[in-house]
Amino acid sequence: MLEGVIITSAVLGVLGCVIALILNFAGDKFYVSINEKTEKIIEVLPGNNCGGCGYAGCSALAEAISNGTAAPNACPVGGSELAKEIAKITGKKAVDTKRMVAFVHCGGDCVKSVRKGDYSGSSSCISAKAVQGNGGKACLSGCMGYGTCVDVCEFGALSIKNGISVVDKEKCRACGKCIKVCPNSLISFVPYDAAVTVKCSSQERGAVVKSQCSVGCLGCTLCTKQCPVNAIQMNGNVARIDYSLCTSCGACAEKCPSKCIIVNTVQ
Repeated sequence: MLEGVIITSAVLGVLGCVIALILNFAGDKFYVSINEKTEKIIEVLPGNNCGGCGYAGCSALAEAISNGTAAPNACPVGGSELAKEIAKITGKKAVDTKRMVAFVHCGGDCVKSVRKGDYSGSSSCISAKAVQGNGGKACLSGCMGYGTCVDVCEFGALSIKNGISVVDKEKCRACGKCIKVCPNSLISFVPYDAAVTVKCSSQERGAVVKSQCSVGCLGCTLCTKQCPVNAIQMNGNVARIDYSLCTSCGACAEKCPSKCIIVNTVQ
């Protein structure tokens, strides 16, 4: 009996030693070293792993920056200050990063938009879109206001106000998660200091838009004729602004008959 216990213990001890040797060998064989530069970049990155940079997470981005396949300003969350810090680590010239924020291209709140029905179901824009067109909203392009974008924002930058999603640009870090989940593709990036924005995404003709929302873009092109630098053009039946050209003069907003073009937007 005692002999059997001794033999079993000896076998287990030998087996444990063999496994330890195998693991040690495998660790040495497959170890991937992280260079000092990559480690320093990982330390200064925000660690949100949001994917807004296009990489799987902060570690993957750090490695890409370290080996030169990504720029020091590739992290949209960190902004200019982080870009400068990473530039120092990499020894590259700092690139001034223009701060971008998410913007919801819809002004059709509970007062200004028309409803054709009531949606009763999961509090999700994706579900509402699948079950009842646009959650009961007459405009099939408008914000449904069920907060799918709010749910994915890690920074608390989005909220639902009077039936539509709005962005607090002071909290937004431009990670892009809200853009990815919006079933109507209503959210895009605009410059933080953008003085003029278009709060509509409908591609319907003017008469249809007017019957669905009091602040929808009518596609009249009056705004494009007012802009002295051709910064606002029609994308189908809805106006869009080229911020690389826009001088924030406000002429387009002044002439907009439905007032879907907003100056100094308070989000």
